[in-house]
Amino acid sequence: MYKDRLILERENKELKQYELAKILGIYKGTYNQYETEYTIIPIKHLITICNYFDISLDYIFGFTNIKRYSNYTKEFNKNIVGTRLKEFRKEKNITQKNLANSLNTTQSVIADYEKGRYLIATPFLYTICKKYKISADYLLGRTNTPELIF
Repeated sequence: MYKDRLILERENKELKQYELAKILGIYKGTYNQYETEYTIIPIKHLITICNYFDISLDYIFGFTNIKRYSNYTKEFNKNIVGTRLKEFRKEKNITQKNLANSLNTTQSVIADYEKGRYLIATPFLYTICKKYKISADYLLGRTNTPELIF
C-alpha cells in the first residue's frame, strides 16, 4: 500500500527508522511495523509523515507519481473529511450501508466518519480512493482537486 515509497522517502532524507519514530512520538519498533506494513499506519501518522516529507498521500499510496500538488495544504479537519466523504458517496449514489458493506464495516462507522466523530481509517481511505479513483488528499481536505492526477 505505502511501504515502498515510505522507505524511499525516508532513505532519500537519510533518516533512520528511529528518527522518524521520534518525529511521530512512537517507538522504533512500532514505526518498523508501519514501514513493513505488519501494522497499518494510522492516518494521523501518515499525514504527519507526508507533511514532513512535503508529499501527498496520493503519492505515498502509489496512486500518482506526482509528489506534491501545487494547490495543497498540510492542514486537515475531521469535519471536512466527513463532508467530502458524504458528498462523494451521494454523487456516486452509494448508500452508507452499501459503502460499509464494500469496506467490510458497519453503516454506523460510515455515519461517524461523515459526522466528523472519527477520522477515517487508513485502509478504508485507501480502498475508497483506489476503487473510485478519487484523491485521498481531496477527501482529507488537503487539496480541492477530487480527481487523481497521473
